[in-house]
Amino acid sequence: MMVSRRGMLLGGALGTACVVTAGLSAACGSSDHTISIAAGEPDGFYIEFANLLRPLLDAQVMQTLGSVQNIRAVAAGTADLGLALADSLDAARTGGPAFGGRPMTLYALGRVYENYMQLVVRADSPVQTLADLAGRSVSLGANGSGAALFGERLFATAGVQLGQARHLSLNDAVGALRDSLIDAMLWSGGVPTAVLAKADQAWGIRLLDLGGYVPALRSGYGRYYNEISLPAGIYRTVGAVRTVGVPNLLFTGTRTGDSEVRDTVRALVDHAGQLVPAQARGTQYLDVGNLINTEPLPLHPAAAATYRALRG
Repeated sequence: MMVSRRGMLLGGALGTACVVTAGLSAACGSSDHTISIAAGEPDGFYIEFANLLRPLLDAQVMQTLGSVQNIRAVAAGTADLGLALADSLDAARTGGPAFGGRPMTLYALGRVYENYMQLVVRADSPVQTLADLAGRSVSLGANGSGAALFGERLFATAGVQLGQARHLSLNDAVGALRDSLIDAMLWSGGVPTAVLAKADQAWGIRLLDLGGYVPALRSGYGRYYNEISLPAGIYRTVGAVRTVGVPNLLFTGTRTGDSEVRDTVRALVDHAGQLVPAQARGTQYLDVGNLINTEPLPLHPAAAATYRALRG
């Protein structure tokens, strides 16, 4: 979508940051008129984008584990807005297993960025391809993340049986990979992700090529999977590599008022230049022209009306 080929700040500095627990309860107070955004893990793409959007909406940013948890939070009414991968949203819309088999009514406010799936190994690892991970230990992403949902699909599509599938947070996974407690880790985010860049500087990482799996993923799950070519130099020791891109949508449920939806859309359109996370610079940008391309979700009616009013 927006590929040009070319963390949350915890603590008192933000004042409006809070945490969503596993039970989907917000660990901080909020007024009835404060928009809450379910975002992602510290040091990740979602939390960085949400913190850029936060002052434009006078919103609260909620630290979560990612797409699946964000969808559950919005559906439960503990968050007004959320960020999620298109494949996770499609699974929620159709009542997939990750959502208890119950279809959810969700609406898009805009297609904002594209996440890059990064299957990371140590630079000195003997693993050269995804198939080499058969029988090995891999972190597929934190429970409640979109990476975890995608990771299960990826390895099923590849026909690769892992020895152990673990579900670690970003920082825990990087530490486990550093200490050779796992053989690989899957991360969904922008590039370069700062934590991975630091790991690359300290002990070296490589990204495994995933481009060859895109046709089968699209056939089996949906056309929102895209082959992305990452140029050499994204990380110090990483050469050019193909990976899988999945669009990110800013979405809401049935409880958010039309005025909040209109305000959010105006912020996306009018302040696109301010909403560029560091992880997106050089590889992505907020493309105003693609905001309305929100497959698999329909645009919220108030969002659609606002785009028409702003852009004709």
